[in-house]
Amino acid sequence: MNETTEASEFLIQSETQMRKGMLTYCVLLLLSDGKVYTSEIIRALREAKLIVVEGTLYPLLNRLARDKLLAYEWQESEQGPPRKYYWLTEDGQKLKQVLKTNYHTLHASVKTLEKGAKT
Repeated sequence: MNETTEASEFLIQSETQMRKGMLTYCVLLLLSDGKVYTSEIIRALREAKLIVVEGTLYPLLNRLARDKLLAYEWQESEQGPPRKYYWLTEDGQKLKQVLKTNYHTLHASVKTLEKGAKT
């Protein structure tokens, strides 16, 4: 394998890890205003270029629900099978605030480093 291929693979892996690291916070942001249908979450994440495959989202939603950070309910649909809607629990709201603080702190740190300032 040549250096260009290795660098490309490293770049792809790095980008994937950064996206995964942000995905929970982004999902919690999307659920901030109430009940959201799964396909709406997927659409919003795709529009923001944060998710490519649906298989990434479903395990995350299941884990967040299992951890009592999300709640969900099935609602009948006029256009097919029932739909699963998610929303934040009180603990999910609290986690979103912590992640928001962590994100802004990290963002500020990166901006400082980009400017070449010493910490």
